[in-house]
Amino acid sequence: MTSYLYSVRNDVRELREERCLSQGQLALELRVSRQTVNAIETGRYLPSLPLAFTIARFFDRPLEEIFHDDRNV
Repeated sequence: MTSYLYSVRNDVRELREERCLSQGQLALELRVSRQTVNAIETGRYLPSLPLAFTIARFFDRPLEEIFHDDRNV
């Protein structure tokens, strides 16, 4: 039986640091809490699809370039 459950990794921290932004500054831009940014960066929270698109637009990157699944495809 194949499992379709897998975790998603992301590059939000790296992209934020490239722009010299604090978690609080990014949170203000995304209109979320600093705790939400921290939870996304550490993989404890998977953002909603609208928030994921907002993050991708903010960093001017395709969604799939920021969020990666860990399956060996």
